[in-house]
Amino acid sequence: MKHNTKLIIENISVPYIEGMTAADADGKACESADKKLRRMFSAKAGYLKIYRKSIDARKRNAVRFVYSICAEMAVSREKVKAFAHDGIKLFENSVYEHTAGNKKLCGRPVIVGFGPAGMFCALALAENGYSPVVYERGGSVEERVAAVERFVNSGVLDIDSNIQFGAGGAGTFSDGKLTTRINDPLGAYVLEKLVSLGAPEDILYKAKPHIGTDVLREVVKRTDEQIRSLGGEIVYNSKVSLDGERAYTDGGELDYGVLVLALGHSARDTYGELLSGGYLVEAKPFSAGVRIEHLQEELDRAMFGDLAGDDTLGRAEYNVSLREGERGVYSFCMCPGGQVVGAASEEGGVVTNGMSNRLRDGKNANSALAVSVLPSDFGGDPAGAIAFQRMLEQRAFIAAGNDYSAPMQTVGDLLDGKKGSMPSRIEPTYMNGRVTPCDLTEILPSFITDLLKSGINYFGKRIRGFDSADVPLTGVETRTSSPVRIMRNDRYTAIAHDRIYPCGEGAGYAGGIMSAAIDGLKVARAIMEEYSPD
Repeated sequence: MKHNTKLIIENISVPYIEGMTAADADGKACESADKKLRRMFSAKAGYLKIYRKSIDARKRNAVRFVYSICAEMAVSREKVKAFAHDGIKLFENSVYEHTAGNKKLCGRPVIVGFGPAGMFCALALAENGYSPVVYERGGSVEERVAAVERFVNSGVLDIDSNIQFGAGGAGTFSDGKLTTRINDPLGAYVLEKLVSLGAPEDILYKAKPHIGTDVLREVVKRTDEQIRSLGGEIVYNSKVSLDGERAYTDGGELDYGVLVLALGHSARDTYGELLSGGYLVEAKPFSAGVRIEHLQEELDRAMFGDLAGDDTLGRAEYNVSLREGERGVYSFCMCPGGQVVGAASEEGGVVTNGMSNRLRDGKNANSALAVSVLPSDFGGDPAGAIAFQRMLEQRAFIAAGNDYSAPMQTVGDLLDGKKGSMPSRIEPTYMNGRVTPCDLTEILPSFITDLLKSGINYFGKRIRGFDSADVPLTGVETRTSSPVRIMRNDRYTAIAHDRIYPCGEGAGYAGGIMSAAIDGLKVARAIMEEYSPD
């Protein structure tokens, strides 16, 4: 007997024709998938819908959309499996399940940090009756926006509420990218949950989904409201300090049943408390480099040729990498139509990051160009890793004038061993143009600048104009990921600390919004499978 089975048809290619709408392309993809299914199974699909959609722009002026289509039809799972070599596979539902534990909590679950890991951990616990309390050192979305605008306009930095700290974590001031290199079924669950909280539906099927910082802020606010409506609590502008297993805020010692450390990758003071408190913390590789900016319209032409500017194709983006020996240089957090932002969280240091709105309608494209930093570069210990990042940030601050302006060098000057050129065609977007021409080789170690030069030359052969002499490089980008990992066991608890749960990017177990959210869900599940909500 045949049962209705959900399946995925992969690699459906639709050539783009000038004037084609997104709906036209989607329709042609579904039509092609339907023909393929009829040919293979001699049966009609019950429905067809877009499961994944990407753009193949490897050949300019011959751009294609590439689809995976989800379908349901009366065919056995065994028969579907037999066609795996033809790009047909079974659809697996994304389900977030857990078995309820029976151990009694001696207090409410407390979560430190309200970035993606903390948000999803708190939401899962609240949905299942655990009434979590979240402490976030930074402000609410509105408070954060005000603090960041004050920093941009006056140079006054709030070290607790900024682009790194506050509601939504560092991702709130980013492109809101939702790509991840981990292949975890919970990824689909996270996307569905984000849509329920106000994210656009196209994140469910786009191969490179993004929300945009303007929309993501609203999603963060709705997540806050949802957690509160389910019995949870969120306390902003409240930093948690640790002394062994004791936790404190300005109001005194915290009573907690379990403590989730969803710190974010910039909580250096908390890392210090963990190290002095006997926690097992290890250094890990990370990356450092600069932000590179191009005119978006020129990047569009380089990637799409004569089709550049077509609304159906959107803004061009890239993903480039080069490996030399044990190190790599690669693009990271590429922001089409975005801006470079000041992401400092410590006085006397300059940090850059990238941000763009949902429409990606800014004049410039920007991306990090990041180079591998290995434990051997900083002595192999956690304190050395943090000190290495801080050293680069302080060098950048001093070189650019001690006022949070950022050091900038054009590609031509870097490659030619010069400094002093100020770009006019491509205006740097960092802090309303607050950049100072500098020699980046005096700020970054040679293993970083040498590989940046190699990468720029290599990428310029693949993307026209990438290595143009007047392209600005703004430094320094040091917060690509956590430089340390707080070690935990298979119960997700810190080694020798049974009620402490290191979680997310700051704990060294994620790298971006999606993987951090997934780790938050896994930590919540570990708590719920051990403890009862009553």
